[in-house]
Amino acid sequence: MLPDMIKRQTPSKMMVYLSPVLALCLTLLAGIFLFLIMGVSPLDALHAFFIEPVSSLYGLSELGVKATPLVLIGVALSLGFRAGVWNIGAEGQLIIGGLCGGAVALYFYQKTGFYIIPLILLAGIAGGMLWAAIVAFLRTQFNANEILTSLMLSYVAGLLLNLMVHGPLKDPEGFNFPESRMLSDSAILPTLFEATRFHIGALIALLVVAVGRVLIAKTLLGYQIKVMGDAPDAGEHAGFSRSRIIWITLLMSGGVAGLAGIIEVSGPIGQLLPSISPGYGFTAIIVAYVGRLHPLGVLFAALLLALTYLGGEEAQMILNLPVAVTGVFQGLLLFFLLASDVLIHYRLQFKKRLTVETVVKS
Repeated sequence: MLPDMIKRQTPSKMMVYLSPVLALCLTLLAGIFLFLIMGVSPLDALHAFFIEPVSSLYGLSELGVKATPLVLIGVALSLGFRAGVWNIGAEGQLIIGGLCGGAVALYFYQKTGFYIIPLILLAGIAGGMLWAAIVAFLRTQFNANEILTSLMLSYVAGLLLNLMVHGPLKDPEGFNFPESRMLSDSAILPTLFEATRFHIGALIALLVVAVGRVLIAKTLLGYQIKVMGDAPDAGEHAGFSRSRIIWITLLMSGGVAGLAGIIEVSGPIGQLLPSISPGYGFTAIIVAYVGRLHPLGVLFAALLLALTYLGGEEAQMILNLPVAVTGVFQGLLLFFLLASDVLIHYRLQFKKRLTVETVVKS
């Protein structure tokens, strides 16, 4: 007996919003079995992973630092996903935004002025938009799949950053290490609390959440995005341009990802390195779906996924667990969320398959 997938006529709206909670519980349960297999006490591991990182004021501030780029990118990606535009290359757009903004900051290294931080933030946004524009152009002009092009461009962006920190942007006094000089104080984002790295980028992230909420709920563009995602044929019949939505959503997501990149460079990192992101652009995809493609949901999902980054570091230091445990938890969360979504929209029906033997007997 093999199951058939039967589409539900009316999926439960309550379960749509409860499925992230269910997925989190299943992830924790799977984590317990994982820790048992690894020979580690599940209670100690879960405490190190989820409690220890936020047991102090500094830990809470670090949670905000880690969550900031996830919130920014998650909100931007959720708008594109609602429209059926699958930008998987936010990681590359983040890298290019950090590279462009960092280059501008290094250009003004010996200058001071209130205009420097806004200028480098704008440069980061422009860099991310430029990288996303390549994807939009290929999609609208040649019907190239944006999933593949955006993803492949992420690797190009990483190689370009590596080239720049080994060459033109390398610190001339850095003993040949592949890194830029530290940014000047005029190019560093101000922190909100002393003795922490919690910076004003967090306030920018909250502003993006508010703008995303208003855009999707109160504007004609938000309505067009939802219609083109739910019923593209109806949207085109109503006069909505598919190409226009592709360009707008990709440029928005690219620009915000670039903003996240320069916030990382000008915030907690303080210089250009061969790697400026532990994979925020890819993790933000999980954030967008765990948050149900809603800006407020993305905010809470970003805090949860940011906790997995901090928890992975704590578990590595306290219990000698591999840092790859972070990726395992993130992957399990996405797996259980997608599985829950499938069962929300479909039900399993078991029935006997017709075989030659059963036909002969009948």
